[in-house]
Amino acid sequence: MTKMPISLTLNEHATTLEVEPYWTLQRLLRDEIDLTGTKEGCRTGNCGVCTVIVDGAAVKSCLMLAPQIDGTNVVTIEGLARDNGLDPLQRAFVEYGAIQCGYCSPGFIMAAKAFLDENRHPTRDDIASALEGNLCRCTGYVKIFEAVEAAAQAGGA
Repeated sequence: MTKMPISLTLNEHATTLEVEPYWTLQRLLRDEIDLTGTKEGCRTGNCGVCTVIVDGAAVKSCLMLAPQIDGTNVVTIEGLARDNGLDPLQRAFVEYGAIQCGYCSPGFIMAAKAFLDENRHPTRDDIASALEGNLCRCTGYVKIFEAVEAAAQAGGA
């Protein structure tokens, strides 16, 4: 097959790439661009470890084809940290012990980031609902919910 040119903003940088039409966004990020913070899990959209933000919405990158991001704004976990350190949401995950093995953390953080950008004062039920498409096998979710609540209360998402 012939590669297709796409242009996008990736972690605040204008980017032009050549992609195969059958590549997923997940494959593009991990294998072609080497942004390995976006994890590979189920490849069916059920676990959420591959979640990134596309045009402000949390999406499962294993379910989106790379050509679909042409003209979009994509943010990965690598795009959250700034020169002065971790994003407040990333910091809350560390401070509240929401990172156990860490494999699911990037997906949870990206889903929470997109959610908090739209909902500054969520309830615990709001948070649980927003993150229900992400799975964790280590924490039991309580610490994750506490971290997201803390970040929301601090106004730092």
